[in-house]
Amino acid sequence: MTDKKLPSRFDTVEAMEDFMTTPSPSLVDDLAKVPGDILVLGVGGKMGPTLARLAKRAAPGKRVMGVARFSEQGVRENLMAAGVEPIAADLIDRAALERLPKADNVMFMAGRKFGATGNVPLTWAMNVQVPAMVAEVFKASRIVAFSTGNVYPWVPVETGGAAEEVAPVPPPGDYAYSCVGRERMFEYFSARHGTPGRLFRLNYAIDMRYGVLHDIGRKVRDGETIDLTMGHVNVIWQGDANAVALRALTRVTTPTSPLNVTGPETLEVRWLAGEFGKLLGRKPVLAGKEAPAGWLNDARRMVQEFGRPGVPIGAMIEWTADWLARGMTSFNKPTRYEVRDGKY
Repeated sequence: MTDKKLPSRFDTVEAMEDFMTTPSPSLVDDLAKVPGDILVLGVGGKMGPTLARLAKRAAPGKRVMGVARFSEQGVRENLMAAGVEPIAADLIDRAALERLPKADNVMFMAGRKFGATGNVPLTWAMNVQVPAMVAEVFKASRIVAFSTGNVYPWVPVETGGAAEEVAPVPPPGDYAYSCVGRERMFEYFSARHGTPGRLFRLNYAIDMRYGVLHDIGRKVRDGETIDLTMGHVNVIWQGDANAVALRALTRVTTPTSPLNVTGPETLEVRWLAGEFGKLLGRKPVLAGKEAPAGWLNDARRMVQEFGRPGVPIGAMIEWTADWLARGMTSFNKPTRYEVRDGKY
């Protein structure tokens, strides 16, 4: 999905984000086919700023707007510097939603995962009520709604992951079930109002500052124990995931339909730890035994519609190891990919 030459490393955050937000010709071509401006709801999260910047660079003639509360310092200013219009609003406020520009294209990225167990009512409000309101307020737009592979049940490792046809009935946990609720709201209002869209089931995005590879590599570097029970994962470079999300605007369906977004490989956590061990000069500390089933996504539909991801797993591992070895910045937000009881 990219014609860009892969760098050997990223010297700075700015260099990494510049690479991540450089559009491929296929993205430029696809966005040229999509009429109207782009509104990113929940732009202040881990992926939102780079997605908005990527959209603006791929379609400089479009108005790209990003909505968030902007509680984190510097996010608003960085978006403005990239030509993205920041709009401060609390998405749980229906009146605030009604006042937002009615863009033809909506990227819905809001949601609540971490702390979900600590404030269950807020988790359901953010993951179910907000999507219902957005689906009504923006019923005339195309909506690509970010979801998660956690809506699926665990599947046997040897299957290659759950395909889109698998019914979304996850293991227990308020987070996963509220994410099913989010999808159901978009499905209901899409069918009711004829709203075109896609449900973007992501599993897991990789950035040097966070992600499954960052989590595993950091534990190897620091000599921390890695639990192998959730022994297999899928990952995808965040830049590739953002590109698929934006390109999905050209492949919306009515009613909306799911799309798994991840790398095509089922990766062993044990193998990943070993690769980091080689690059970081440390022996991984491993514990437990791999469970026969886990949260895994089948990415074949994504590959069929958009091609294989442009950044291979080998490059992501090498970049992450180099980043960690130099003690570069981290979001300090573990993915908690290893959680199996649904409590985040």
